[in-house]
Amino acid sequence: MTAPLPNDVLPQIRSHQFQSRRQFLARNAMGIGGVALAALLNQEDLLAREDLAPFAQTQKFDMLAKQPHFEPRAQAMISLFMHGGPSHMDLTDPKPMLTKFNDTEYQGDITYSFINRASKKLKGSSFKFEKRGECGTELSELLPNLAEVIDDVCLIRSMHTDINGHEPSIWSMNTGKAQPGRPALGSWMTYGLGSESQNLPAYVVMTDPGGHPVDGVRNWSNGWMPPLYQGTVIRPQEPRIFNLNPPVHLQGEVQRQNMELLQKLNEKHLETHPGESDLEARIASYELAARMQEAATEALELSQETKATLEMYGIGENATDEYGKRCLIARRLVERGVRFVQLFIAGQIWDNHTSLDASLKSCCLKTDKPSAALLKDLKQRGLLDSTVVHWGGEIGRLPVTENHGDPSKAGRDHNGQGFSTWLAGGGIKGGMTYGETDEFGHKAVIDKVSPNDYHATLMRLFGLNHEELTFRYNGLEQTITDKRPCRVVEEILA
Repeated sequence: MTAPLPNDVLPQIRSHQFQSRRQFLARNAMGIGGVALAALLNQEDLLAREDLAPFAQTQKFDMLAKQPHFEPRAQAMISLFMHGGPSHMDLTDPKPMLTKFNDTEYQGDITYSFINRASKKLKGSSFKFEKRGECGTELSELLPNLAEVIDDVCLIRSMHTDINGHEPSIWSMNTGKAQPGRPALGSWMTYGLGSESQNLPAYVVMTDPGGHPVDGVRNWSNGWMPPLYQGTVIRPQEPRIFNLNPPVHLQGEVQRQNMELLQKLNEKHLETHPGESDLEARIASYELAARMQEAATEALELSQETKATLEMYGIGENATDEYGKRCLIARRLVERGVRFVQLFIAGQIWDNHTSLDASLKSCCLKTDKPSAALLKDLKQRGLLDSTVVHWGGEIGRLPVTENHGDPSKAGRDHNGQGFSTWLAGGGIKGGMTYGETDEFGHKAVIDKVSPNDYHATLMRLFGLNHEELTFRYNGLEQTITDKRPCRVVEEILA
């Protein structure tokens, strides 16, 4: 038997059942407004239509190999990203006028990042430059190993972001725009081309044992692309991939059965949630993890390398051991079909605001030998022709001194107006320099190369048209170059 309703509830029910016209209009004004708005939008054909369903729900995302727009020159890329801003006038861009007018007042306009430590006193380089290789490119004495492979390198001396700050310049160089939240270069590459290996990630990130780079994980973020295109991190120390293999008691047939059951459950769940990119990416990552158990273990095993190869990378030497191992692993990964590998430096060791001379020596001692060994190794294995190698940071340094006084403590402030980077392999013309900064190394003035030019050129090498490789987000067709005026730098292509 149903209990009677309390007396205080009946009046409320009656008030909802029997309303005056005034009460109805007062309570439903917003509803009527919505009905009127819907009618007007329908007349203007502005209502959502099922035949124009959201892009994200209809497109299938996967890592299968994709057909490029035209014949590619490159199949893989290794980016040696040097956070902090290597001082180009001390490494790759000799400036005799800077040396001549050392310790005199600079007459140009300068934008400082740290005005309290600023000076307009010019600081000539403490390091000697010499023509190296058959091409005669002048390099600093701090880069003796790069000098050995300079005939395979295109040195760009006219990079610029026109921004002095680290983060906006990093975003520009790594994502195409000086704003956070966009997909990284590796994400665009794997989105456009897919993977050549179904047993290893297409996009691998290798971090430094000293910690993450400036701006952390956003350096390899997929942005607004599906998580499938985010970089996969390989740790700088063992174990380089956590939980790669199951416990002993779960290996073999037990693991196989568990994986089959998990796959069936995932597929059934996905059927009820079509278009869920996060779910699709998670399922794909589980499947890849299973396939990686054998492939990744083998790829990361350096004991298979010869003694001569290990020595070439500086493995076993205090200064170069760690970075040398990462460079060698990068070669082993692209050799096995990984599309994009990016090596980062902890923090920003090249951000030499003080004690420039000493800190530059330390930075070069860590990176010069392994970087050059990577080129040598790729070349002798026939991989350099199809692999682009990049070396460079997000900014350079100013020609004036910072903390002016004791020369041993002097440094240089940020400079996004002009700096150097180098490229090799994968269709890049070797043994050349491109572009120039002014006589003091402050600003790029001849054949300037922007981050968008850099990205457009890389896309061309991989057979992609930077204007046609689009991803629909927020109702707009997005591109890595953000549809900004830019060019493929044809002069540096072989």
